[in-house]
Amino acid sequence: MDVTGKTAFITGGASGIGLAIAKSFAAKGANVMLADINAEALEEAAASLSAAVAAVGTVLCDVGSEADVRAAADATIARFGKVHIVVNNAGVGIGGRAGQTPIEDWKWIVDINVMGVVYGVEVFTPLIKSHGEGGYFVNTASMAGHVANPAMAPYHATKFAVVGYSEALKDDLARSNIGVSVLCPAWVRTSIYKSHLNSPTEKASAFGEEGFSVMKDVVESGIAPELVGDWTVECVEADRFYIFTHPSMAQYIDMRHEQIRADYAACAADARLADEPESLPIPSEI
Repeated sequence: MDVTGKTAFITGGASGIGLAIAKSFAAKGANVMLADINAEALEEAAASLSAAVAAVGTVLCDVGSEADVRAAADATIARFGKVHIVVNNAGVGIGGRAGQTPIEDWKWIVDINVMGVVYGVEVFTPLIKSHGEGGYFVNTASMAGHVANPAMAPYHATKFAVVGYSEALKDDLARSNIGVSVLCPAWVRTSIYKSHLNSPTEKASAFGEEGFSVMKDVVESGIAPELVGDWTVECVEADRFYIFTHPSMAQYIDMRHEQIRADYAACAADARLADEPESLPIPSEI
């Protein structure tokens, strides 16, 4: 997709990966609408973009609220007339072991990481279709949407959901000339490791004080958000579905698939299952 002259709406756009993506779109000549829950950060982000983009707008938005997302969409249309690209990027990260994570925190992370993406797609799809110029969705997942680790179940559950949702959307929206990418970074230098401080229960890090310090160091050792921003925009231009940022992580996806294949082999070796009737494919036209 040629992004020059297009309008991009970006959630979580006031900092981190969201702001980096906004700057990269701006450098390509796109207008940007930054949506974020932090008013002060939005103001600073807009100031950092003002010299580099033809037009920039900001809107306060809690992506966990459908009403907020609809209001942000209205503000974007009022500012720019139309929107072509939606980056559903806002997200939080909390860990938690089974039986130890408050249900309020589960609901919070699902509302932001999953429903925030769903609201973005459901609200903006009709708006993109209405102008007939095509469009694009980028949904931010994570490598945590492909491989899982202990003590991070809430985060993994939401990011696996975003990957699966995006995979389903890809073919669904292609017939309307709307592309889809799912962004799956590993460690990037952002403040996501502080997310637990904003959770409903304001609970301590699932890793304890010492573990929190380790996680902080790991995140801050990650790649620069600006690199992720540039690569994301290049992948949108190339219509690349999976946007990976860490080549070394491919080995962990291979390990997961090896386990899946091994367990399928065990299934195929069972005489009771080996003769099952072949399932009919789901027609692509439905």
